[in-house]
Amino acid sequence: MKKILLLLFAVCSFSGYAQTPSTQATPIPLEKEWEVTPYGFIRTDYIWDTRRSAQVREYNLNLYPLDEQLDANGDDVNAAGASNFLSVVSRLGVKTKGPNVWGAKTTGTLEGDFFGNTESSIGLFRLRHAYVTLEWKKTSILVGQTWYPTFIPEVIPGVANFSTGIMFNPFGWVSQVRIKQNFTKEFSFAFTAYKEREFTTATATGGTQNSASFNSMLPTLHGQFQFKNKNWIAGLGFEYKSLQPVTVSNNLASTEKLNTTSVVGYLKYSNDKFYIKAYGITGKNLYNMVMLGGFAGYTLPGEVETYEGIKTTAMWVDIASNGKSIAPGLFFGYTKTDGVSKDNPTALYGRGFSGTRGVDNVMRISARVDFKQNKFRVTPELEYTGATWGDLKPDVTFDGNNKNVGNFRAMISCAYTF
Repeated sequence: MKKILLLLFAVCSFSGYAQTPSTQATPIPLEKEWEVTPYGFIRTDYIWDTRRSAQVREYNLNLYPLDEQLDANGDDVNAAGASNFLSVVSRLGVKTKGPNVWGAKTTGTLEGDFFGNTESSIGLFRLRHAYVTLEWKKTSILVGQTWYPTFIPEVIPGVANFSTGIMFNPFGWVSQVRIKQNFTKEFSFAFTAYKEREFTTATATGGTQNSASFNSMLPTLHGQFQFKNKNWIAGLGFEYKSLQPVTVSNNLASTEKLNTTSVVGYLKYSNDKFYIKAYGITGKNLYNMVMLGGFAGYTLPGEVETYEGIKTTAMWVDIASNGKSIAPGLFFGYTKTDGVSKDNPTALYGRGFSGTRGVDNVMRISARVDFKQNKFRVTPELEYTGATWGDLKPDVTFDGNNKNVGNFRAMISCAYTF
């Protein structure tokens, strides 16, 4: 009897122990040391224009309509239309995540498209982004090639055209070092030092491609405050640029600098139904950001050429739906050449000039509708770009014998994202 009781006690004890949760910790799956994620999109655009424009890559990117140019019969040779199919903006990239470095999370991005670096290289693969980010709790460092600090990825026009608001919104990428400090969860400051590369300042007489940047010992310096929460983004940035266009001018050694500043401000509000974005920039020598202007040169006999940046002001507003399947949008942009403080330059280097004529201002209005299904998007867009051309004034403004010209563009864009 005692043996039977002892046996029952042992069985009950074992059974109770077996139902008790184990105190041994469950092994935590090890985080992957490396993660590599490809991404991109396949895109085709059809474009149709009513007037010749200053343009890039076989009219894929239109800047502003060209001035009136009359032939022997009095007909405007620039009043000619154009159309094209293009897939060169299709994009391929890879994002990486690696082991921590000095206690910082590390990520990297390598991206390119088939836009080419020049008109002759259209269709060839070009580098867009190549950078690494080290991120601590409140501080991050970015090293490599990515957007200008004046280009805010969260606050760019949602237009269908590949222009991304070009002429009104700065565009381009540069090699840089960017340090960002988060003071609070919502407020931060970023300091960037960069050197121009693909998108460069205009070349002065005697210079070579990008010589103005690498001749300078000082990189361009940009500081920017930003506020960001669930619905709002707002920022204010300041930039100082010191370039040296040439080292030899008029057969004399030259150390003349082109020193310029610019200021940028932006705002975005977004909720589940819609968003509104606004942006403005003013400054000198904004040519490298694919904007109007550039710089003026002044030469006296027996002296080296001196320089002054041409001032440009630009602004835009974009309002659109955040609809998941259908999202209409409306964009308006305006930019103006504001000239120089020292009259009668002997040379102009930049964009928007042609002989004794130039672009005083450009405006653009466009309307679009995004039709989205899963990863596929079709977007028709109607766009009107108007430019006021005028005679060159001593202060590099163009307000005389004015001529207003316009280009109407209809396009449809199809993109499959992966």
